[in-house]
Amino acid sequence: MQTKILTVGGAEAAGYLPAVASLRIRVFREYPYLYDGDEEHEREYLERYSASPGSVLVLATAGVEVVGASSGLPLTEAGDDFLAPWVGAGHEVARVFYLGESVLLGPFRGRGLGHEFFAAREGHAAALGFSETAFCAVDRPADHPLRPEGYWVLNEFWQKRGYIREPGLVARVGWKQVDGPGEVENTLTFWRRRG
Repeated sequence: MQTKILTVGGAEAAGYLPAVASLRIRVFREYPYLYDGDEEHEREYLERYSASPGSVLVLATAGVEVVGASSGLPLTEAGDDFLAPWVGAGHEVARVFYLGESVLLGPFRGRGLGHEFFAAREGHAAALGFSETAFCAVDRPADHPLRPEGYWVLNEFWQKRGYIREPGLVARVGWKQVDGPGEVENTLTFWRRRG
């Protein structure tokens, strides 16, 4: 099925947040995030995007269904878990636009939508005058027992878009995982692109 890209921001994003929350729960259950999410936590997390006038939400739709979503907002509004590593390292955080998570249903992967998600968010950040974009990805060992056969690591994709992994910038975020009881603290290393 043909997909369309829709870009919204700020308060305009509010109407799409329930669909994005459901999509995030579904996709993030998969490796590498293994997130055992719930609607209430997702609603609370995503509210920052509708509350921020500088936010962007890029949606991929197939018919009336939201099949992919990618988000971004100024790093200063991304929450303490994501802001703390930058502040602790003495970076000028007001220059950085945080590219939040991207989620896409399996049947729609490999069609170039990841590039469209990045291009739309990077364009939005540039239009707002940000000189850097950054995102973070969960750290998992190569021999993780739940890693699927043939899992494609995205490092090369990110590098081709000009991002450099920053081992000194690591967020620590806890979430309930599908492979165990209770909340687990995970490390997420930032990738950064200047200009």
